Amino acid sequence: MAKDPVCGMFVQESEEALKATVRGTTYYFCSETCLTSFMAPEIELRRIKQLTILSFTLGIPTLIFTWLPTTLPAITTPILLFLLATPVQFIAGLRFYRGMIHALRARTSNMDTLIAIGTTAAWGYSAIVTFIPGVLPGALYYEVSSLIIAFILLGRYLEHLVRRKASDAIRKLMELQPSTARVLRDGAEVEVRVEEVGVGDLVVVRPGERIPVDGVVVEGLTSVDEKMITGESIPVAKDLGKEVIGGTMNLGGLVVVRATRVGADTTLSQIVKLMEEAQAAQAPVERLANRIASIFVPLVVSVALVSFLVWTILIGDMLRGLTSLVAVLIIACPCALGLATPAAIVTGTGRGAEKGILIKGGEVLERVRRIDAIVLDKTGTITKGVPEVSEVVPLNEFSIEAVLRFAASAELGSQHPLADAIVRGARGRGLEPVRPRSLEELPGHGVVAVVDGSVVLVGSRTLLELKDVDLRKAEAEVERIESRGYTVVFVAVDGVLAGLIGVFDDLREGAAEAVARLRQMGLRVLMVTGDNERVARAVAEKAGISEVFANVKPQDKLDIVKRLQQQGLRVAVVGDGINDAPALTQADLGIAIGSGTDIAREAGGIVLIRDDPMDIVRAVTLSRLTMRKIKQNLFWAFIYNTVLIPVAALGFLNPILAGIAMALSSVSVLTNSLSLKTVKL
Repeated sequence: MAKDPVCGMFVQESEEALKATVRGTTYYFCSETCLTSFMAPEIELRRIKQLTILSFTLGIPTLIFTWLPTTLPAITTPILLFLLATPVQFIAGLRFYRGMIHALRARTSNMDTLIAIGTTAAWGYSAIVTFIPGVLPGALYYEVSSLIIAFILLGRYLEHLVRRKASDAIRKLMELQPSTARVLRDGAEVEVRVEEVGVGDLVVVRPGERIPVDGVVVEGLTSVDEKMITGESIPVAKDLGKEVIGGTMNLGGLVVVRATRVGADTTLSQIVKLMEEAQAAQAPVERLANRIASIFVPLVVSVALVSFLVWTILIGDMLRGLTSLVAVLIIACPCALGLATPAAIVTGTGRGAEKGILIKGGEVLERVRRIDAIVLDKTGTITKGVPEVSEVVPLNEFSIEAVLRFAASAELGSQHPLADAIVRGARGRGLEPVRPRSLEELPGHGVVAVVDGSVVLVGSRTLLELKDVDLRKAEAEVERIESRGYTVVFVAVDGVLAGLIGVFDDLREGAAEAVARLRQMGLRVLMVTGDNERVARAVAEKAGISEVFANVKPQDKLDIVKRLQQQGLRVAVVGDGINDAPALTQADLGIAIGSGTDIAREAGGIVLIRDDPMDIVRAVTLSRLTMRKIKQNLFWAFIYNTVLIPVAALGFLNPILAGIAMALSSVSVLTNSLSLKTVKL
């Protein structure tokens, strides 16, 4: 059975079933409607890609034949250029004509209007010169129309790629939900589809399986890896009465779970819903070029028409009027506008990629400059996400070395992250653990092992209390260690408490410096975590953060972002877990840590590959600089043309000068964009 990625229904996998293969993955669909809905974005993306390739394939030769000497006969070159440019104008550029028509019906204008009018003027003028020589001055602008269309299509292709990533993130969330569950009915295990599980059903979950629904443990002991949901690296012990979350991984023993939330009510389903709502509620950032075009286009068209009418009706020179009309439209044609945004974005994002910073397009850049506050997730963002031994307290005449050696030897066969931390801690001090003669792992509590003939207990307070180990002498030390934000691991040898090991998920190198730099940039810095208040405060104090949200559930992170936004703040969120994905999507800017989950990386507008907290600072700095360059480019893209529009309207501008002005604006835009490559980060 396979789950329909659109509606979530289950479909029988077969040769006859409706299916589609996208990027190597085959999806099955319950109906033609779902299949069409799923494939529409893929088809549109493929279409834009094909048109972009067509535009550059024909546009680049057009540029070469226009500007470089050729051995072709003089009469042949214009016809060749016409044949190269026309498919670009009316096949690749068809969507701009449609966009212009829609804008006109809505009594407005946009970038499509400006592109359609400008490129048509350039192509049309060139066609008249080609086929009716002598009517107009003999300049050709085929390369202008072709390359404007090519570069703008490239920008739209990149935008569609980003939208597809957002959809992929939600699909991957849905795939965490197991498709079937084992339910106890009439004393026997029955495998059913997860949709058939009802509230109150008893669900059997074996080691290594994902828990299918939210529920409460009613039988068995285990530890559960909740990192994919909560973002926390340390597995959580689960015994009788403890809640478990659907989609998380059962690492330890077999447990029986009583279902409390099923279907759309599960935590995982709610996270998916929150992501979808956040994406839908977040209006796309309006392009600065469109805002300019909405004013610029009507003005240019009005000036061109007035010029034509004055020359034709009042002066009686229709040829001069036609030349003036075309000159105004050509001089206003946004030759450099097709380069203004893509040139800065490509250069800026390329510079970021060199530093391990991936920026997902122009809309992300526009959000960055408006950010007021930045919310940092704790585990895996501020901290390393890998626990380490920070302190060893020997008791009852045991030495530090003895405590560590016994603990590491007992934990040698365990896969628990805390066990791995203890083994690494011992080896780091030159103590090589020995293989225990016997080992019993109690999921969620610890291990019982025989090391060098001694019975060693390593684990939680509960484990030692179950084995009647006296802990009274350690209470003061336990309180002191926990007050520092450390997790306490108890070690007992032959029934005697041997010592305590403090395990701490330490700050990433550069975290405190990054926080300080972000504050210097005028940003309000906050930390959010699912950890308890004591651990959260300890980490925040080390990082230099005063505002902390602790004991935060996945859905609460989104609520925190919304509350900050309701206060008038523009919020950036940095995170690495699935629990961060809705907040990353809701935020004005999402910054995902590269080592985190695919979901977080795809929900984030900026991805940091290297896990260096200083890259947060570099990302914000680079984004602001790139956005500044885009604005400067838009200025240079229009200034030459705008200054010369009155000259063209008065009939004193030869179209050849219009071409020179457009070339100068393009050179200015490219030079300005390339300066980003020298920016120090």
